[in-house]
Amino acid sequence: MVSTALNLQIQSLPDNPGVYQYYDKDGKILYVGKAKNLRKRVSSYFNKIHDTARTNVMVKKIITIKHIVVPTETDALLLENNLIKKYQPRYNVLLRDDKSYPWICIKNEPFSRIFSTRRMVKDGSDYFGPYTSFKTVHTILGLIKELYPLRTCNYDLSQKNIESGKFKVCLEYHIGNCKGPCEGHESLEDYQEQVEAIREILKGNFKESLKDFKKKMHILASEMHFEEAQKLKEKIEVLENYQSRSMVANPKINNIDVFSIVSDEGAAYVNFLQIAHGSIIRSHTLELKKKLDESDEELLELAIVELRERFKLLSREIIVPFAVEVGENVKVTVPQLGDKKQILELSIRNAKFYRMDQLKQLQIVDPDRHTNRIMAQMKKDLRLPEEPRHIECFDNSNIQGTNPVAACVVFKDGKPSKKDYRHFNIKTVVGPDDFASMEEVVFRRYKRLLEENEPLPQLIIIDGGKGQLSSALKSLDALELRGKIAIIGIAKRLEELFYPGDSVPLYLDKKSETLKVIQMLRNEAHRFGITHHRDKRSKSALNSSMEAIPGIGEKTMQTLILHFKSVTRLKLATEKEISDVIGVSKAKKIYDFYNTSMN
Repeated sequence: MVSTALNLQIQSLPDNPGVYQYYDKDGKILYVGKAKNLRKRVSSYFNKIHDTARTNVMVKKIITIKHIVVPTETDALLLENNLIKKYQPRYNVLLRDDKSYPWICIKNEPFSRIFSTRRMVKDGSDYFGPYTSFKTVHTILGLIKELYPLRTCNYDLSQKNIESGKFKVCLEYHIGNCKGPCEGHESLEDYQEQVEAIREILKGNFKESLKDFKKKMHILASEMHFEEAQKLKEKIEVLENYQSRSMVANPKINNIDVFSIVSDEGAAYVNFLQIAHGSIIRSHTLELKKKLDESDEELLELAIVELRERFKLLSREIIVPFAVEVGENVKVTVPQLGDKKQILELSIRNAKFYRMDQLKQLQIVDPDRHTNRIMAQMKKDLRLPEEPRHIECFDNSNIQGTNPVAACVVFKDGKPSKKDYRHFNIKTVVGPDDFASMEEVVFRRYKRLLEENEPLPQLIIIDGGKGQLSSALKSLDALELRGKIAIIGIAKRLEELFYPGDSVPLYLDKKSETLKVIQMLRNEAHRFGITHHRDKRSKSALNSSMEAIPGIGEKTMQTLILHFKSVTRLKLATEKEISDVIGVSKAKKIYDFYNTSMN
């Protein structure tokens, strides 16, 4: 029940876009959110029971509601982002604003220097970035150094200082890395022409530089200056190589940002690509920890606002996997095919690779956390009332009805518990009846666990379709365990999951971790059952052979099988070969028996 005071606060909220803030009894901020309609959005928290316990706990703590009305939804997005970073509420996704990203600076001065920096100084200089790593910055600066001979000194190269002869050329000039503007060996116009070309490269436009280099190369070649022409050719190759590595799409696709999201039960990973002239000029993946089981739409909207603000993005179009609200000044494109679709798929792959890398690190550093995450994911995917910490899987094995056996494998915390594996010889079923066999082994397994007061599993998996599942259910009904243990069947062909009483199967994503765990269980049960079945068949064949030979016991026959590996090889062996293993007298009996029967 909502208190009268709280209900009064909700009723007094306006029907405008804005940002709302929840506070507890101590005046501590709990949550910040945005809304198109403040009253409707806030009311929705109090008129229903939420799916997640964490959200329900937060709602119970709310004592005070504050709000800020803004003119547009875009303003609401930006304000929400800033308030989350400022106050870091307990139930909000944590956004860390890292101010230490590197930039590439083109200094506002005569004969402009180009260098990397982490500090932005508002002196009219041009800054490109921020870049997500210094490795990228070093690669770009290395490319620029190979293409253009620029100065690296800190001299004030005013026209007055150059004319007065204040500076002398350094080693960089002598080794060819600088053309010596400090002594007037290079004009300001020629130098700044290079700077303009570099500015275009930093924007992702390689076209002008390539065109200029090719033009100069042809002129030099026609004038028989082949050494200089060769140097320009090498620069063209360097530039084309760098362009080919960064080119991902049609060069006509320009000034577009791409955002994609991959999520699991605890976190979301948002990848961002900045595209200019068909090339990736910037890439970054942001990890968002979920607090209230936020949807992918909510998280992506939040991440887009954060990344556009963090990296000073001004593009008028964004590419996303589904429609999002990010303001009226930005065109949102959800591509279905073509070049833009390919770029989006590339971004999704980047997000997936980043997630895999993070999970691998987590598994190494904190295995328990990794296990907890998988268990939570299985609970969610399979719609279970509790995490399946203890899972058992059953599989039948027979060939044309002979030697029917069954296997039960046990996984605890998503890993095989081999000491708990069990084999079953079918006792009450005659012939190849998988349904009756499944009914028997499930009944025997859980009757014994109940009698011995052993813990029951949270989940039973039956290798088979509806028929095998129904048979297993009969046994659970007989033991009054139905409803106490979750049970599902998995069909081999399409990896369909069947639930009791549900005619429509569940299909999981082929790459999901939940399905992988189920497949591991199924394959392990099959392997374990087949092994037992083969052993039983071999023993049966051995016994039939032993019983027929007078004067030969089980021990002797086992010795022979260990040596010859099979009854077939024993039959083909010579008397001398047999006597070397068990002696002359017994060897003669066995050799005579097999040769007489063969004749």
